[in-house]
Amino acid sequence: MRLLVDEDSQSKTLVRLLTEAGHDVLTAEQAGLNGLDDREVFERAIVEGRTLLTRNCADFVTFHHESSAHHGILGVYHDTDPMRSMTYTDIVRAIGNVERSAVATEGAFLVLNAWRW
Repeated sequence: MRLLVDEDSQSKTLVRLLTEAGHDVLTAEQAGLNGLDDREVFERAIVEGRTLLTRNCADFVTFHHESSAHHGILGVYHDTDPMRSMTYTDIVRAIGNVERSAVATEGAFLVLNAWRW
């Protein structure tokens, strides 16, 4: 999957795991998007033809509701209960589960927490 990893999710470990899993990963930092408005990150993902991976679900679900003309948003919700929060390995596994299910990501907002199994 071609991913744009939002600034809030671009840890080196996660990026490495995603790359090792075969994903084409562009981070917000690599794209020169660190510190910019979330709308600019969203628009760049569209221009680049990339699915956006973010932990900032509130802003990006708003953008999704405004327009479904995007390549997909993968949201990771953080929970105060460590048993429900996702590790980097969980995130990579969940993305693999989405891919294997052949669910359309184009124009969708998918909560990765629901794809962790």
